[in-house]
Amino acid sequence: MCTVMAICGKSAVRERMEQALQATSSRGPDDWKIVDTGCGMLGFQRLSIMGLTPEGMQPFKLGGNYAVCNGELYGFEAIRQELLQKGYTFESDSDCEILLPLYLEHGLEMFPLLDAEFACVIYDGATKEYIAARDPIGIRPLYFGFDQEGEVVFASEPKNLTGLCSRIMPFPPGHYCVVPAAEAGRQAGKGSSEILSEDPMERLKQVGELVCYRDITHVEEVCMDDLETACGKIREKLEKGVEKRLVSDSKVGFLLSGGLDSSLVCAIAARRHKEPIRTFAIGMSEDAIDLKYAREVAEFIGSDHQEVYMTSQEVLDTLEEVVRLLGTYDITTVRASMGMYLVCKAIHEQTDIRVILTGEISDELFGYKYTDFAPSAQAFQEEAVKRIHEIHMYDVLRADRCISVNSLEARVPFGDLDFAQYVMSLDPELKINRYKKGKYLLRHAFEGLGYLPDPILWREKAAFSDAVGHSMVDYLKEYAETKYTDDEFETLRTQYTHARPFTKESLLYRQIFEKYYPGQAQMVIDFWMPNRDWEGCNVNDPSARVLSNYGESGV
Repeated sequence: MCTVMAICGKSAVRERMEQALQATSSRGPDDWKIVDTGCGMLGFQRLSIMGLTPEGMQPFKLGGNYAVCNGELYGFEAIRQELLQKGYTFESDSDCEILLPLYLEHGLEMFPLLDAEFACVIYDGATKEYIAARDPIGIRPLYFGFDQEGEVVFASEPKNLTGLCSRIMPFPPGHYCVVPAAEAGRQAGKGSSEILSEDPMERLKQVGELVCYRDITHVEEVCMDDLETACGKIREKLEKGVEKRLVSDSKVGFLLSGGLDSSLVCAIAARRHKEPIRTFAIGMSEDAIDLKYAREVAEFIGSDHQEVYMTSQEVLDTLEEVVRLLGTYDITTVRASMGMYLVCKAIHEQTDIRVILTGEISDELFGYKYTDFAPSAQAFQEEAVKRIHEIHMYDVLRADRCISVNSLEARVPFGDLDFAQYVMSLDPELKINRYKKGKYLLRHAFEGLGYLPDPILWREKAAFSDAVGHSMVDYLKEYAETKYTDDEFETLRTQYTHARPFTKESLLYRQIFEKYYPGQAQMVIDFWMPNRDWEGCNVNDPSARVLSNYGESGV
């Protein structure tokens, strides 16, 4: 996955950055490097995926400019050819080496040109400015804070900033920020003498220029394609999204839950691979719902399939480590991460695979079980917008941390920008569940084409944490019940004002979180929950299992 880090001022201390980078060594186990720009420092930890030679090591330098990037820039070959024709030269096959020439050619207008999952920091040697940017969905992580000297610090994970910054916040997806290096922390950066805000986001706006360059949910004109046209485009764009994510100089594998989303990703990839693709599934040893369906998909597409089993004790023994690596207390995220972390751990320990394709972001685009209760098509669309804006704090965060902590790279085909933008632009009346089947458009797009067996294509969605085994959530809840009496729970929960725990399970996760990230709860906006304002969704647990329409989903 790689780690990027920047301390944007002359007070940067190398030893401090070295120590901060050590917290995420598993993100970039192959190599690491720190450069002094003269006005601060850039740090990088490398997981070699594209351009495996030493020349692909970052930070990249061009003139007095430097760049670090954790990302995959799709279609970079064509851009590199254009840059070669303009006289630029390249020393490696790394996709990220195009960033500095692209910046010199286009300036800040380069970011809308990127078809990428990325987080980067560029240092402009001429203007003495740092430019931080993140992809429009936030698939690659980027956080920021202010150190004791008041300098802006950017890094891939909160782990890098704990101890350096008093407040840590996620950098907003789809934005770039220009920060003057010289006195960025000690003055307002725009020549003003105003008092700097204590709120990190407001302070960042004061010391620099924060700009939204692309909002993937913004719809200039609603697309009125009919059902068949829309489904045809959904299939075509998802196929292209998978294809471009198969390009890698390292070996690629696939998480296969047996649910619709991961099964489609695997089925598309299997058709485009000469050799059988490698798929991996995990479940509780006694009651995993999806293992049997994953096995059925694997047999159908002819993949080289591996099953991983976990026990109740393993779940409990792993809980604190999972909360620590995630940097969240959100119930859904923690539950869903247990299986993902353990299957990725097995992939890391037992194979030479470096890249993992996953099925995240489909639910936000096409709907969850609870969005069946949306009171109108407009309400469905508004909920999708909210979820896409927040997903970098939930499912995308889960995928990044569970995969990267095991020295793997996540790629997310449903997060393909062209695909996601098209689905968001579709008439909400077409997307709301009027078909008595959730995600109908996605299912119908691949109907009758032999990608998947019909029972898989049309199977009801199981909650992620149920899919690995109903008992896993039950074990976690039971364990939390043993930690607190009812009186202790009421007393302890009231000490938290932001995202106050509302069950003993949520209190357990919060206390573990505070152990490793004290006072940083606002990194997450709130608990992921169904929209409680909708009839049928006012529940006290995030699992779809508690909804009245769950029905056959959990079998």
